[in-house]
Amino acid sequence: MSTITQLGGKVRAKAVGKTVDTTTLLLPTTVNADPRKCVVLRGPNGSGKTTLLRIIGGLLGPTTGTATIGGVEADERNPDVRAAVAALIGTPTTYRDLTLIDHLVLVDSSWGGDPNTADDRGLALMARLGIDHLDDRFPHELSSGQEQLFRLALTFARPSTVLLLDEPEQRLDTTKREVVTELIRDRAKDGATVVMACHDPGMTEALAHRVVDVKPAR
Repeated sequence: MSTITQLGGKVRAKAVGKTVDTTTLLLPTTVNADPRKCVVLRGPNGSGKTTLLRIIGGLLGPTTGTATIGGVEADERNPDVRAAVAALIGTPTTYRDLTLIDHLVLVDSSWGGDPNTADDRGLALMARLGIDHLDDRFPHELSSGQEQLFRLALTFARPSTVLLLDEPEQRLDTTKREVVTELIRDRAKDGATVVMACHDPGMTEALAHRVVDVKPAR
């Protein structure tokens, strides 16, 4: 039986920075985020927002500073950290021979959902995003906007105490951005800690309890 437990959602990134050789990817930046709150990372392209999210999620070690989740070092090799964090950073892995609903059932079941009702939860999530009519499509058959909504569905399909999102609004029209905003707001209301990079002023105003400006290195 698995011994994985879900950590609390307190995110603490204290003066974390990242340098590779002589290139600075992220200047030292501090982020404090708590359950039921949303922190928005704001800054120009290339300022290091994605790098900061990867450090917070334990996908990348900082050169300076420390990052913790629930008081534990943010390191994806720790199964408790992996169980706590749901992240959309980059392109998630998909399979050409699995339909959209197959993917969601796989994610749901992998994280402890009842296999007998996984289809229902997957279809309900897709319906909320307006893509339930695509349930039997394959990922490579989607348009750019549909693909983004599917990526978000994969992220929301699993339980987590920390939700990390890298520009969830990209490739979405105004109506879909409003739908995604509501999903993120609901996840925070349900107790999750949300940290997201966002260029959309409307989403930022609607969701952010705090904004962190990420400064470019040059």
